[in-house]
Amino acid sequence: MKIFFIAALTGLFLFSCKEPKNHLPELTNGVSLELANYRKDQVSEVEYRLKFQIPAEKTAPITSKLLLSLQISNLDAPLYLDFKEESDHLKSIQANGQTTPVVHQKEHISIAAKHLKLGKNTIEIAFTAGESSLNRNEDYLYTLLVPDRARTLFPCFDQPNIKATYSMEITAPKDWAVLCGAPEIKKEEINGFSKHYFGPSDQMSTYLFSFVAGKFKTTRKNPGKFDMTLLYRETDDDKVAYSTDTIFRLHQQSISFLEDYTHHPFPFQKLDFAAIPGFQYGGMEHVGAIQYKEEALFLDTTSTKNQKLRRLKLIAHETSHMWFGDLVTMNWFNDVWMKEVFANFIADKIANPAFPDINHDLSFMTTHYPRAYSEDRTQGSNPIRQKLDNLNNAGSLYGSIIYSKAPIMMRQLEALIGKKAFQEGIQEYITTYKNSNAEWSDLVHILDGKSDIDIEEWSEVWVNSPSRPIFHEQIVYDANQNISSFEISQTAEDNSYHVWPQTFELTLVYKDSLQKVLVDMNGSSINLPEAIGKPKPISIIYNSNGMGYGVFPIHNTKTDLTIEDDVARGYMYINTYENTLNGALSPTTLLDFFGQKLVSEKNELLVNLLSGYTTTIFWKYLSPDERTRYQPRLADQLWSQLQSELPANIKKSLFSTFGSVAYSEESKEQLYQVWHKDLLIPNLKLNQDDYTKMAMRLALFGHSDSKSIIEQAKKAIDNPDKLAEFNFLLPSLSKDKTVRNRFFDSLKDEGNRQKESWVLQALAYLNHPLRAKERLVNLRASLDLLEEIQKTGDIFFPKGWLSNTIGKHTSAEAYIILKEFLSDNPNLEPTLLGKLMQASDDLYRVQSRNKEEKE
Repeated sequence: MKIFFIAALTGLFLFSCKEPKNHLPELTNGVSLELANYRKDQVSEVEYRLKFQIPAEKTAPITSKLLLSLQISNLDAPLYLDFKEESDHLKSIQANGQTTPVVHQKEHISIAAKHLKLGKNTIEIAFTAGESSLNRNEDYLYTLLVPDRARTLFPCFDQPNIKATYSMEITAPKDWAVLCGAPEIKKEEINGFSKHYFGPSDQMSTYLFSFVAGKFKTTRKNPGKFDMTLLYRETDDDKVAYSTDTIFRLHQQSISFLEDYTHHPFPFQKLDFAAIPGFQYGGMEHVGAIQYKEEALFLDTTSTKNQKLRRLKLIAHETSHMWFGDLVTMNWFNDVWMKEVFANFIADKIANPAFPDINHDLSFMTTHYPRAYSEDRTQGSNPIRQKLDNLNNAGSLYGSIIYSKAPIMMRQLEALIGKKAFQEGIQEYITTYKNSNAEWSDLVHILDGKSDIDIEEWSEVWVNSPSRPIFHEQIVYDANQNISSFEISQTAEDNSYHVWPQTFELTLVYKDSLQKVLVDMNGSSINLPEAIGKPKPISIIYNSNGMGYGVFPIHNTKTDLTIEDDVARGYMYINTYENTLNGALSPTTLLDFFGQKLVSEKNELLVNLLSGYTTTIFWKYLSPDERTRYQPRLADQLWSQLQSELPANIKKSLFSTFGSVAYSEESKEQLYQVWHKDLLIPNLKLNQDDYTKMAMRLALFGHSDSKSIIEQAKKAIDNPDKLAEFNFLLPSLSKDKTVRNRFFDSLKDEGNRQKESWVLQALAYLNHPLRAKERLVNLRASLDLLEEIQKTGDIFFPKGWLSNTIGKHTSAEAYIILKEFLSDNPNLEPTLLGKLMQASDDLYRVQSRNKEEKE
């Protein structure tokens, strides 16, 4: 025994020597998990003091200076700062007052231990700011640094668990406004420029640091708690007058709800926001200075209820991040989903009292389920919580699994442990980890203490596994056509052995009644004794309460089947669509079904849902010949509905659907008459943006008078930012293939991809199904650019690039190009490969269906 004990100790000692807890990091490009863990223990009490001198000329460099203060606990390795720029951007470095050599390699600045000391240190760096995340325009700029792009702007510790304070001096042209995450304390005018001094910020991670500078209009209001400032460039006075008070009010409503729900006051010094034209996302939750896509905030009297609801949820989402993400931040970006799930989850709760006449269970379902399924059904499906070894791949983690499947999961979890216990757990989570960082396991530990359920085991399939369940039924009827046995089972769509514990409802549909049965699916199969003895129903609607997740059996889909419950009817639409993609129905059968439902549906949210499904099936799952046959029928149905008495919200959705398929000569002429204002459709409210989109659509569809239409549309645009976007898009609408090909070639230059939302819209025009064959010539080139797109673009750009290139194609030729690309790139980064599989899912399904039909 004694010999064994000594040997065991020796082995343990050797193992600890080989693998110390914080062994010295190996320097690689990006920010590796190894480096991040080492630095988290090495440095603390970090303060950044930054100076930026912004010239009036867009192309002139931005001279900058950093004074970094920090505590260092060990000097076993050099101090590594992240800076992803050319070395000549670094002008000088001083450590503790002494000049040190500039050592810059593999995207890191290395400061040798001999220039440092244990305890407090100061590092001063003169540098030229990196350009790739500055989003510079002629008269404004804004930073966007998520997830690891702060290091492209200035030297820093670009990892979420080294929080710091920031003090700023920004010199900018005199007529520019400047906004950042801390209050402005002083401004000086110097030779046509203004120097803005900002006080120390609250603690934040580097990805939350930001500033906006440029020619913006400024509005300041106090909607209830404190003054807030809005920067914007919108020139439509009606939109500004109609929207401004609402924008401030919705932020205050969100703050009030969050303070009550979390039992924690608003956590930062201020809450300001900037509305930015063509912003890459809907919004970004920078501490104290949220950035929004301007078009999402400024609505007018023609806006639909659904557009207003989306604006509220966007504001609520970004405000929620002040607590979930900004106050409590993930320790590493593999848990980025946690901040997003809470922001979406809480935003849905905030929306309920603000729109009391909207069915919010229906809104939740129509918002999240189609998006979650769009990725989870694919060969590129991924878990909610993903692995991440280096932050340079963190952008690929984002997607609908995080933003939509995670809220569905969280709602199931809330139902599992109870709303009261769940909220108490969230409050404890905020209190425990405020101004710090947390992992999913930290929250699981808290919730485990408030429930008899093993949350860790439950989350293994919901959080740590991809895919979704496919449900099956086995119903036996007796001689009197009463149910004698009713069994439901589930299998994993990815052929794994996973079982998703969940509760949902099914509805037995009878001629004069509906009977609901609650299903508590805790295993791979379950019997329903509540259904025994009931008569054979006309139909069965699975997941009729919209709580479950997966693909369920479908029953009678006759168009005359009347289901009054909006949620039940809505999930019937979703489930029918998913079953069609899985081969249970033909696309033409589904199109007939949805076409009839579009005529009869009166719920705006469901009209929007049906519209999206209808256009997808029409353009992707019908062959060109089938589209030619079905287009007159579908267009006539929609056009007829537009002439009837319907609410303005529904008419606008139906008109958008009609416009998306109006490529026949008759339909183009009808669309043209509306655009030219020769024809007025009763109660259809359109604004200038709608007319601009109509003009571009007419050009895309090859209207004979396209040139004149575009010229008139251009003259009608008085907003310089929208005019710039219009001019950018014009080559992608050209009738001349040479012009379109030249435009695509221009996108190979990173500088021409700066306005990512514009690029994605242009790609959608270039790769429209009507041009699919012409675009095949550049399809491989678009795939070959993928890795560069990931390196140079923001977080949603790679998926958007794929969705608007390969994702627009369903032909056999495109399938061959995709397979050849995959064969030539066997080592494609896994998360990027996943995005490619998600974007090309329709292509795979169409070609698989075609192959089966031939066989």
